[in-house]
Amino acid sequence: MRAEFREYRRAFRRPLMTAHGVWSERRGILVKLTDAAGRTGYGEIAPLPWFGSETLEAAIALCQSLPEFLDLADIRAIAPTLPAGQFGLESAWDSLMQHDPRKSDLPDWEPPHLSALLPAGEGAISAWKPLWDRGHRTFKQKIGVGELAAEQAAFAELVGQLPPRARLRLDANGGLDWDTACRWLEQCAVHPQVEFLEQPLAPSQFDAMLKLAERFPTSLALDESVATLAQLRTCWQRGWRGVVVIKAAIAGFPSQLRAFCQQHPVDIVWSSALETAVARRYIQAHLVQPENSGNRPDRALGYGVAHWFCDPAFEQDSAAALWQTLTASAIA
Repeated sequence: MRAEFREYRRAFRRPLMTAHGVWSERRGILVKLTDAAGRTGYGEIAPLPWFGSETLEAAIALCQSLPEFLDLADIRAIAPTLPAGQFGLESAWDSLMQHDPRKSDLPDWEPPHLSALLPAGEGAISAWKPLWDRGHRTFKQKIGVGELAAEQAAFAELVGQLPPRARLRLDANGGLDWDTACRWLEQCAVHPQVEFLEQPLAPSQFDAMLKLAERFPTSLALDESVATLAQLRTCWQRGWRGVVVIKAAIAGFPSQLRAFCQQHPVDIVWSSALETAVARRYIQAHLVQPENSGNRPDRALGYGVAHWFCDPAFEQDSAAALWQTLTASAIA
């Protein structure tokens, strides 16, 4: 297979504020594999280094280190420290070798099936209604970004405005301490619209997360703690049976992730790593389908993020068309 790589840059409409910091631009790499018959397969390397994957620089170095013509053994040899690279190369290989028109023609997800990402703090109060009007019924709000009293006041106003059948997820990105997490969970307990609180504590505080899960009625979800398949395995072995939020684009080889999910009754919420449609459509076809995972049909998928980006070209279904819009780079 001939391997080619092109870097992309995608600006947010407004900076995304999380407990990890402020994010204004998504950068990643598209992968194109071409076989001797001229057939092509596309993949995407979309690192999130603050989440536990490699950096973009490390991903570029991986692409430069690979032979121009590679085989499956070259892909299988990618180190576990490069999980976004593992996903991008194997998904491109799969897309070429296992092309199934039934999977490529899957209808895109509709808003009722997607959790829409809201701005942090007061920004969420004015943002939810237009998304509700588009059909979203589940929303996600970042917390642990600003001052606690202000965030909780904004949360209270938001849940007061949301219709009773709406669901709300709170995502702390590991930015809370024990006392602050307890204060959030005390407030969540009186609001049945809150579906779960995502990653209140840092991944290093796994035992404390287990205790929190037993202490309050609101469900907890792991996110940063299960960023890669290796971390997911560890948390499962240590006894976590609650919700896990999986960003497949940074989790490692998709074939191994799929096998784990088929072998264990994991309560999964598949979630975006703010990747393009190239990775998202692969994930939809090869991981999220019911025969491939334990995804509960009543849980919205964490892919309601397109409204955060300026350029809709990255959401088009044709990977080949998107590839043509990118400048040939010096990656390889």
